[in-house]
Amino acid sequence: MPQTLISADRIARFHAAEAARFLADHPRCVALHAQAQRHFLFGVPLHWMADAPSPVPLYVDRAQGARLFDVDGHEIIDFCLGDTGAMFGHSPGPIARALAQHGGDGATTMLPSTVALDVAQLLEQRFGLPMWQFTASASDANRFLLRWARAITGRKHIVVFNGCYHGTVDDVFVDLAADGSTHARRSLLGQVHDLTAYTRVVEFNDLDALRAALAAGDVACVLTEPVLTNIGMVLPEPGFLDAVRALTREHGALLLIDETHTISCGPGGYCREHGLQPDALILGKPIAGGTPGAAYGFTAEVGARMQAAKSAAPPGHSGIGTTLSAGLLTLRLMRTMLAEVMTDAAYAQMFAIAEQVAAGLEGIIARHGLPWTVTRIGARCEVQFASRRPRNGTEARAAFDDALEPALQLALLNRGVLLTPFHNMLLASPAHTAADADTLIQAFDAALAALRAA
Repeated sequence: MPQTLISADRIARFHAAEAARFLADHPRCVALHAQAQRHFLFGVPLHWMADAPSPVPLYVDRAQGARLFDVDGHEIIDFCLGDTGAMFGHSPGPIARALAQHGGDGATTMLPSTVALDVAQLLEQRFGLPMWQFTASASDANRFLLRWARAITGRKHIVVFNGCYHGTVDDVFVDLAADGSTHARRSLLGQVHDLTAYTRVVEFNDLDALRAALAAGDVACVLTEPVLTNIGMVLPEPGFLDAVRALTREHGALLLIDETHTISCGPGGYCREHGLQPDALILGKPIAGGTPGAAYGFTAEVGARMQAAKSAAPPGHSGIGTTLSAGLLTLRLMRTMLAEVMTDAAYAQMFAIAEQVAAGLEGIIARHGLPWTVTRIGARCEVQFASRRPRNGTEARAAFDDALEPALQLALLNRGVLLTPFHNMLLASPAHTAADADTLIQAFDAALAALRAA
């Protein structure tokens, strides 16, 4: 159970008051949401947008740097940043210039280009892997790598960690039951195939469970984030990831590391920062300047096996790739991000802001006498309703409070600060300032005070 020490009635009163405040302050959002019911599921272009904590969605007019400007004239400090898609701020100057310079040079040709080579060289310099392929999203990169892993190993099974999220990849929409069995995630819509036939789930930080899952020698790959971030942040215990690497090698399985979120850990992501050696790496979200674009990299040995598998297959579509992958404009934006935006100086600023925020939130939580914890890696941090950091997905999920979380996030939004809507996670960008961090800390304090007074 989450350790909130706050009654359900108090949370309900607090949420109702904050909802009323939002509706009063956002008449244009209310009117647009009513109009949108005609065109969109749940009144939003993507149904996830309805998961926001506000009673009607926040309609954004424009975004710049670390700021959102809504249709009702409010300026909001954005610590969500498109759930990492705009991790380096909205429309950084070099990206705006690249769009202006190359907008007339074609968007997609379905042919190779010199800029693709530039991007591949920059990726190798930064992430250490020599071979790359491009996709439209990290979901696609994960999906395609699972297919490649099965093709080159001749094995059908994969292993993921409980509470994982790797985009809209059906194979990974599975959870670990209390009895240790794997079952399909209940939220998954329209899936008729038995995902548990070829996907095994174990707890993060549980080497014995991973060893057992690999023992049969039929696992093509282990797919994981180096830090779980979508079930609430779960850090690897010392030596865990090195042991995962050793176990996968011992049992002939590939190790695929999804750095889509943990690219917030440094210019080379978590793997480069901690000396990990995956067989393949997935990158997405911010690397194309907030536009659709992703990549996956792999070792030369894995690349040779991929080419052999494709050459041995009959002619025709491999099921890997989409028409708009590796478009000219997308690759130019990737090159700009890697060369000009995702710099050491940018990361230093992000880390300083995230450290300031984490320390400030910890102080506020202690002053209010709440048994909560703050977890931080690089530019990313999160408030979790537990007295100690969770060590696996089950513990992280148990720390959720489905009533308090949206109420608290709505209160912060009413005070001019936006967090990631799915849990209490926030991200610092190079565009954030120390004053922005102070505003967030003060808003968090004010929200807790209002909650106490409800």
